[in-house]
Amino acid sequence: MYVIWALMFSLLAVLLVKGFAPYACGSGIPEIKTILSGFIIRGYLGKWTLVIKTITLVLAVSSGLSLGKEGPLVHVACCCGNILCHLFTKYRKNEAKRREVLSAAAAAGVSVAFGAPIGGVLFSLEEVSYYFPLKTLWRSFFAALVAAFTLRSINPFGNSRLVLFYVEFHMPWHLLELLPFILLGIFGGLWGAFFIRSNIAWCRRRKTTRLGKYPVLEVLVVTAITAILAFPNEYTRMSTSELISELFNDCGILDSSKLCEYVNDFNSTKGDDLPDRAAGPGVYTAMWQLALALIMKVFITIFTFGMKVPSGLFIPSMAVGAIAGRLLGVAVEQLAFYHHDWAIFSGWCSPGADCITPGLYAMVGAAACLGGVTRMTVSLVVIMFELTGGLEYIVPLMAAAMTSKWVADAIGREGIYDAHIRLNGYPFLEAKEEFSHKTRARDVMRPRKSDPALTVITQADMRVEDVEAIVGSTTYSGYPVVVSRTSQRLVGFVLRRDLIISIENARKKQDGIVSTSIIYFTDYCPPQSPNSPSPLKLRSILDLSPFTVTDETPMEIVVDIFRKLGLRQCLVTHNGKLLGIITKKDVLKHIAQMANQDPESILFN
Repeated sequence: MYVIWALMFSLLAVLLVKGFAPYACGSGIPEIKTILSGFIIRGYLGKWTLVIKTITLVLAVSSGLSLGKEGPLVHVACCCGNILCHLFTKYRKNEAKRREVLSAAAAAGVSVAFGAPIGGVLFSLEEVSYYFPLKTLWRSFFAALVAAFTLRSINPFGNSRLVLFYVEFHMPWHLLELLPFILLGIFGGLWGAFFIRSNIAWCRRRKTTRLGKYPVLEVLVVTAITAILAFPNEYTRMSTSELISELFNDCGILDSSKLCEYVNDFNSTKGDDLPDRAAGPGVYTAMWQLALALIMKVFITIFTFGMKVPSGLFIPSMAVGAIAGRLLGVAVEQLAFYHHDWAIFSGWCSPGADCITPGLYAMVGAAACLGGVTRMTVSLVVIMFELTGGLEYIVPLMAAAMTSKWVADAIGREGIYDAHIRLNGYPFLEAKEEFSHKTRARDVMRPRKSDPALTVITQADMRVEDVEAIVGSTTYSGYPVVVSRTSQRLVGFVLRRDLIISIENARKKQDGIVSTSIIYFTDYCPPQSPNSPSPLKLRSILDLSPFTVTDETPMEIVVDIFRKLGLRQCLVTHNGKLLGIITKKDVLKHIAQMANQDPESILFN
C-alpha cells in the first residue's frame, strides 16, 4: 500500500504539472534569480502556475520522494507578489518596482518555509536578489515579519513554536570539537560539489536524450524505486522533516527512540543531564540503518531534483548532512566514553560527564551540506539558528558553513542554482564576478562590419505595411526609431509588442487606417492631401529615453550598467547618431570570449 499511495500521489502531481502549468516543476529559485536580473519569462509567475504548484507541492512531498518544499514556496510567494502587483498601476507599469516586490516575496517565502523571518531577508539578499537597495531591505523585513506572524497564528507544526526543529541541548560545545565540525564542513563541501556535478550531468542527459520525452514515466520510476528502497528502513520511511527532527534531538531519560538506547547507569545521572554512556544494541542498529539511509539519500536526490514535479533541495540536503553528523557525533561520543584518558579528552571530558551532544553534530552537518550545495553563508547560519533555536551554536555553524563553501568552491565555482541557470540557457549576468578587460562598447555592439545594417524604423516616412513587414521578418523584441535612414540620428526605442498591439487596435477602431497609412512617431503630423489615407500616430508608445552609451564607453562600465539596472539592451551612439545595439546576450558572449570559452557554446533557450 505504501508504494501504491506514493505512485498515486506522484502520478497526480506530474499529470497536473504537465497538463496545466509546465512552469510549476522544479525549485523555481534559478528562474526567480533570472527574472530579478531583468529577464522576462512570460507566465512563470502567473495564476495557473501558483494554483498548480501549490497543489502539486503537497502531492510531491506526500509521495515520499527525496525533495523539500522550501524552494517551491519561494516560487509560490513570488507568484503571489506578481499577481498582487497587477492590481496596482504603480507596480504594473514599473518593472524595477515589481522586482522589489518579488525580492520581498522571496524573503516571505523562506520565512514561511522555515519559520525564519531574518534568515528569509538575508536569503533574498545573498542568494536570490540581483539588486537590493536599502528600502527593499526593510520592505522585505516587513513582508517576512507578516508572513512569520501569520504562520505563528496558524500554528502548523502543532508545537506552539515558529521553529521547525526546536532543539534544547544541555551542554555547551568545547573548542576541541571544532575539529569534527570542520570535518563535517569538508564532507558538506565534497558532497555539494559531487551532487551539483552529478545532478547537472543527469539533467543534461534528460534534455539531450529521449529520456526528456517521458516525464511521467521518469517520475513514476523514480517514485517506485524510492518507495521500494525506503519502506524497509524506518529512517527513510518517515518523512524527511521527522527524520531531521529526530536526528537533531538530544537524548533524554524518557526517549524511546532507537538512537537513545544506551546502556543506562542511573547512579551517575544528575538531574536532566545524562552522562555519556555506552551505546546499546538499539544504537548500533540505528547506526547501520542511518548509514544505509545516507547512501540512499545521497544517490536518489541526484535523480529526483529537476524532475517534472515541484522539488526543493533544502530538506534533502539537510537530511544528508544531519545523518552524517549524527553518525560522527555518536562515534565521537563513544570514543570519549571509552578513551576519556586520551590527551584530547582528558582536560574537559571526565568519566560520568555529559561531554558530547550527537544532536549538535547533526545540526552542524545539516548546515554544512546545505552550504555545500547552495554556497550560502550568512543567510544559512541565520536560518539554521532560527530553525532550531540554538543561538549559542553560531560558531560551530559558521565554521562548518565556511569550510563547506571553501571546499566546494575549490572543486567547482557554481552553486546548484547558478549551475541550473547555465544549463537552462537563461541570460543571467553573475553580479559577484568582476569584469577587468579593456574592451570598448564598439567591440561588442552589433551589427559588426560584415553584418547587414541594423533594423531601424524612421519617425515620419514609413507606411503601416513597411512596419508590419519589418516585424514579420525579424524576431527582435524592439526597434530603434531614427529621424531618417540618411541621418541615423536617434529619436527613441519602440517595443515590438507595443507596435503589434497598436497597429491591430488602430485597424479595428480608427477609420481610414490601411496598409498605406503613414506612421508618425512625432508630436506634429503634417497636413494630408484629401485622397491620402489617415495617418497613424504612435508617439505614445515611443520610449524617448532609451538607455544609450557612446561607442568609446569601456565594457567594464557597460557590464556594470547591465548588472545594476537589469537592462535587456542598450543602444550605442556617436555624436547622437545610432551605430548599433548591445543586448544582454551579447555581453554574456563577450564575457565567455574573454574567458577563452567558445561564445557560441552559451545556449539561450
